[in-house]
Amino acid sequence: MEPFDSLRSGADECVPPYKCRVKIFMTLLILLTLASSQAFGQGMSQGIMSPPSNVRPPKLENVGIEQHLDAQVPADLAFVDDAGRSVKLGDYFGKKPIILNLVYYHCTMLCGEALAGLTGAMKMVKFDVGKEFEVVTVSFNPQETTADAAAKKKDFVARYGRSGAASGWHFLTGPAESINALTKAVGFQYQYDAKSNEYAHVTAIMVLTPEGRISRYFYGVDFPPKDLRMGLVEASQGKIGNLTDQVLLYCYHYDPATGKYGAVVNNILRLGAATTIVFLAALLLILFRLERAAPRPKDWSRVIRS
Repeated sequence: MEPFDSLRSGADECVPPYKCRVKIFMTLLILLTLASSQAFGQGMSQGIMSPPSNVRPPKLENVGIEQHLDAQVPADLAFVDDAGRSVKLGDYFGKKPIILNLVYYHCTMLCGEALAGLTGAMKMVKFDVGKEFEVVTVSFNPQETTADAAAKKKDFVARYGRSGAASGWHFLTGPAESINALTKAVGFQYQYDAKSNEYAHVTAIMVLTPEGRISRYFYGVDFPPKDLRMGLVEASQGKIGNLTDQVLLYCYHYDPATGKYGAVVNNILRLGAATTIVFLAALLLILFRLERAAPRPKDWSRVIRS
């Protein structure tokens, strides 16, 4: 029953008259309270405390990842490796799939977490760095040096703990023009904050084909080993991995929006149906062969006549 309905139903009882005034006052107070709470809720949900989801916070306007799937990473970009040798990105192309990640070595926040997450994921994958794939880690801070790269390499190769990793995991530094060309090619957007002397950036790794084309992006600081393995198998065009990996790639497809592999229900159902048919056919074949191999019973009527 609405407040005013109760007021009207009790109008005849408003004796003395001040009782009606009290009822009217209480009703107006309740309505005012309800209206105020609704307006407050709208203010909290739509006011300046809650900006639109597509608006980035200040100082992060130019930070993010713009996917350039199948784009060619420039092979002629000049860098310096962790041993002080002048190299070009193309020196790592042509043989194996590549994991490319962009960090800076003196980062006090996300970069160390991203490298640790990548190391942990690679340890969970049976493929070996330097054997089935390569890793190229590039600093996007042009002020960092070969010594910084060497120290970081020593740390994370030791954490990875597999022989041969030092020859397959490359830590690079380089000039601003090479860094800018590389980050633009892969869609890696970051921003320098002079006040804190830090870079605002996202964390991601990119899986490249042996020819240096961008095959997959994986986001965050924790990379599922299953996704990483499938990304490497797919980038290698089946040159690494086994039959199980090919089956998984049939049942799981990469979603660029999430940077993860998701199950394809139709393909799983098809595979299940095909497996069932093969199993039944094999079972029928076995039963048929068993029936033919079984000894036939003697014809006792012929034995008696003889």
